[in-house]
Amino acid sequence: QVQLVESGGGLVQPGGSLRLSCAASGRTFSGYVMGWFRQPPGKAREFVAAIRWDGGITHYAGSVKGRFTISRDNAKNILYLQMNSLKPEDTAVYSCAARANVVIDTSSEEYNYWGQGTQVTVSS
Repeated sequence: QVQLVESGGGLVQPGGSLRLSCAASGRTFSGYVMGWFRQPPGKAREFVAAIRWDGGITHYAGSVKGRFTISRDNAKNILYLQMNSLKPEDTAVYSCAARANVVIDTSSEEYNYWGQGTQVTVSS
């Protein structure tokens, strides 16, 4: 079992920045692919970014590439999502997830453990 707890969400103006964190506990954090997903209001959950167990490979959704950066600190069991140049369409509940596999995947169905989510609202 892996327990995940997100933090760092909030209200930010367009063009602003936020950094989300996801604290992991339980089984060895370093053995998992980690991902960020989001669910905009009234829409389905969508992939945002993922990172390999060693941080050596990352993958981003086209809508966030160049603005968001995913990273992880395996010594502290923390996953991060640095979000810059935020837009109103980035408004969503952001959730971190762990995949018990070494291969990155963008499908939420391939992730085994989920956090409860944190709200990000981009508005003036």
